[in-house]
Amino acid sequence: MDKDRIIEKQQQIIALTNKFCKEVLQDDEYAMLAEKMVLKMGRKRHVPFETGQIEIWAAAVIHALGTINFLFDKSAKPYTSVDEISQFFGANKSTTTGKSKTIRDLLKLSYWDSEFSTSRMRGGNPFNNLMMSGGFIVPKSFLK
Repeated sequence: MDKDRIIEKQQQIIALTNKFCKEVLQDDEYAMLAEKMVLKMGRKRHVPFETGQIEIWAAAVIHALGTINFLFDKSAKPYTSVDEISQFFGANKSTTTGKSKTIRDLLKLSYWDSEFSTSRMRGGNPFNNLMMSGGFIVPKSFLK
């Protein structure tokens, strides 16, 4: 796929994720992280969204971000469900979940990811107050 087509698809996916973040999540940070994720995928040697529907990839981007940021936890804010994501984008739930896994594997995403976690998640990271000392993991407060 040529670079112009990749850029065009990126813009289409970003427009869809921005719309979801504005209308459903009402969260600008998720929109910014989704855009960052799409742009990063577009720089890969094998761009994953070269094939497939842009709506499915947009749903998968939101799902991947949601997975690592606990978006599906009802006690979290913002909150949404996988069903709501799938319905919004007109995507099959299992296809969305599968593409999300592809994205998470490609970008090596995990919980408390330093690049794609929301500021709320980074602030609540339980590992923030731990460090290695003498080969042991200890709370930073022990070393004062």
